[in-house]
Amino acid sequence: MRYEEKAKLTAAKALVPVAMLACSPVLLITGAPIRRRYLRYVHRDGAPQILDKERGRVSVHYFVVTNSFLGWLCWPTEILTRFVSRRGREANRAS
Repeated sequence: MRYEEKAKLTAAKALVPVAMLACSPVLLITGAPIRRRYLRYVHRDGAPQILDKERGRVSVHYFVVTNSFLGWLCWPTEILTRFVSRRGREANRAS
């Protein structure tokens, strides 16, 4: 989308949280792996930039990545993942 397309930008800003709310049960259960995979996809080599100031373009991915609601929904599984990986490292050291 171009920066000048105010209606499309406003619609994207409004619909991204609605889509996250619709996906919230899934994100609360398996959010951390999904979020990591999505960020790798968005920032992969050869991917178009999510914010291209030189060309005056912004991607919908920009609104998803910068939205704090996504981080909040993925927080429980992120904490659980850290806890399990820490417990696994402690068990390996004890052996």
